[in-house]
Amino acid sequence: MVQLRNGKKRQIKLQNKNRTSALSPQPNKTNFNKNIFINCPFDEEYKPMLRALLFTVVECGFVPRIASESSDSGEIRVEKIKNFIKKSRYSIHDISRMEASRKGEIPRFNMPFELGLDLGCRDFGPGRLSKKKCLILEKEQYRYRKSLSDISGNDIKAHNSDPETLIRRVRDWIVETARSNASSGTHIWHRFNVFYKDFVAALKKSDYAEKDIEEMPVVEFIDFIKEWKKSSKA
Repeated sequence: MVQLRNGKKRQIKLQNKNRTSALSPQPNKTNFNKNIFINCPFDEEYKPMLRALLFTVVECGFVPRIASESSDSGEIRVEKIKNFIKKSRYSIHDISRMEASRKGEIPRFNMPFELGLDLGCRDFGPGRLSKKKCLILEKEQYRYRKSLSDISGNDIKAHNSDPETLIRRVRDWIVETARSNASSGTHIWHRFNVFYKDFVAALKKSDYAEKDIEEMPVVEFIDFIKEWKKSSKA
């Protein structure tokens, strides 16, 4: 048993080499109206942003769907992404990595490609797919115009590579688009910091090394958010 910040205890069971937590039953991931497909960078520099983004989605009562939530070498990645897009009414696309990270490197265009798949699904898909909504995020306002000018007419939000700003942008979009009740951006930011402190402390007590915490699979991190949310008070 490990002690959480709010005084409650939870049990972490370790299984096999992967040291995965004891998870509560998963929510119905086929719920189109609650699923949010997340298309974002996966590099180390973006990890604090990704974790803040995942926390915000769960905190607002939605289910994050992200390509890295499962790994199957026999599954074609683009097919998995298309499946997630079709099963998610909402999508968040962070296109802030449309640039080379170092001189001479070829820029990566996975994020704008997946954005295109999502927009095409909404425009050409039948039935409920026409109701899809998305949020497009960038590092700086209007920077995308240099490489993706076709989306200049879209309402794109800048996060300035700041996790708190990203939380506010995502929270506000969920409230405006999904007509969902949510705590203030300030409150969610505070809860994210409390969660992360509890998360790291609990895992270290369970013999997780820094490397284990930093390299934790996305799906496992999401489950820890859900566990913590259940045991904490908003």
